[in-house]
Amino acid sequence: MIAVNQTIARSDMIHCALCADAPCDAACEKMNPAGLLRSIWFANEQTAAQRLPGKNPCLNCPAPCEQACVRPKEVPVRALIDRLYEQVMPECETPIPENEDRLKCDLCGIPLENPFLLSSSVVASTYDMCARAFEAGWAGVCFKTICTMDIHEASPRFSAITGSDGSIIGFKNIEQLSDHSVAENMEIFRRLKEKYPSKFILASIMGQNDAEWEELARLCEENGADAIELNFSCPNMAEGGLGSDIGQVPELVERFTAAARRGTKLPILAKLTPNVAVMSPAAEAALRGGASGIAAINTIKSIIGVNPHTYVSAPAVHGMSAVGGYSGNAVKPIALRFIAELGQNPKLKEMHLSAMGGVETWQDALEYILLGAGSIQVTTAVMQYGYRIIDDLKAGLNLYLAEKDLSSVKEIRGLALDSVSETTDVLERDTIVYPKFHRDRCIGCGRCMISCADGGHQAIRMAEDRKPVLDGKKCVGCHLCVLVCPERAITPARKRLALRHPEETET
Repeated sequence: MIAVNQTIARSDMIHCALCADAPCDAACEKMNPAGLLRSIWFANEQTAAQRLPGKNPCLNCPAPCEQACVRPKEVPVRALIDRLYEQVMPECETPIPENEDRLKCDLCGIPLENPFLLSSSVVASTYDMCARAFEAGWAGVCFKTICTMDIHEASPRFSAITGSDGSIIGFKNIEQLSDHSVAENMEIFRRLKEKYPSKFILASIMGQNDAEWEELARLCEENGADAIELNFSCPNMAEGGLGSDIGQVPELVERFTAAARRGTKLPILAKLTPNVAVMSPAAEAALRGGASGIAAINTIKSIIGVNPHTYVSAPAVHGMSAVGGYSGNAVKPIALRFIAELGQNPKLKEMHLSAMGGVETWQDALEYILLGAGSIQVTTAVMQYGYRIIDDLKAGLNLYLAEKDLSSVKEIRGLALDSVSETTDVLERDTIVYPKFHRDRCIGCGRCMISCADGGHQAIRMAEDRKPVLDGKKCVGCHLCVLVCPERAITPARKRLALRHPEETET
């Protein structure tokens, strides 16, 4: 059974830098440890385990890979591979599929090799970048937004909130649109389509008036685009009624969608802003204007940090900053909420949903598909880890589908929608799921006791052996203790109990 929580595996390799041309690969003659480590990081352990040699070459090995590491002896490469052999491999019930046919799908009827596209951003802004992405295995790109405006970017233009390992949790940008001319971008489309005819080109455009929306859509179709994405949501292009200013006004969404529709017969996706309370009014307006689908979400308006000495937020540009777009894994819960809203809207039933927002692993992508997405777009994870993440995105999702005995990724689209409610009123409230303490994994830190005392219901005390004891008369089953335990030594009990108060227990 494929694991659905990569936290434990990631914590074991927290110091791995996920290097380019990794020295550990050069030091090992038996396998390529760097690729295995990346698969662990991207929640793809079972595929990694099945790529291992039959016999564990790490046994009695002096681990030159760990010596060659850019952080010598800080990454337990041998132990991580041993774990793949000893713990993960025995759990592999489904072999790696022989092909990727299960991943084939479509965007508004146009075939896709797999659901994964680069989203409109710097990662899909030149011929060379798109070509390398295609070669890596991405099904398509949404090219960086094309416009007639004169774009001059600020420097610096990125900032981030990072985790304890240095990886990006939340990412802010104040970047604008393509700084290439319309003619230059059309030439890129022609070259890409000539060399990669089976790859999907989604052309993102932004006009300043009806005529520009129509003309840009027409030009993109004439030069090889497969579909058009209308950027109604860029938070960094809001002046003068552009970007997210459009996406917040359904009447403008309908008007400019209709303008683009006059210029093309290609499928049109309206890319909508999350800087609204609900997205359905704008989505329905796009449908009325002639859109074939919705792309969501774009970045969220944000401010990251304020320097305590200069009093300027990041990124600082000559003593000033600006509200910018927030992305990365931190925004995924917000994006999932919007995709669920659109997926549950019966008026949008026939529209394609192209989802994005914090996708880093195949499991992230799967969650969007289960809530109704037909394709997945990625930027921030590529900016951090590179185009190479497509290997684990495809392999992990493909293995999952094989494990579920499904022939197509389209079979899982929307399967989670019935479980989502806009309110908590529908939830059952007459039973409690108590926590279960695993004493063999408990290190006696007392974090569960502290959190329960100061943020919960004072239901946990520490025994003389520094092991937690649960007071069932006070426990309400909130599971705060489950979340804060650093050793994952507390899990939900398997049984849901009627609302009552058991005696004090240690389990």
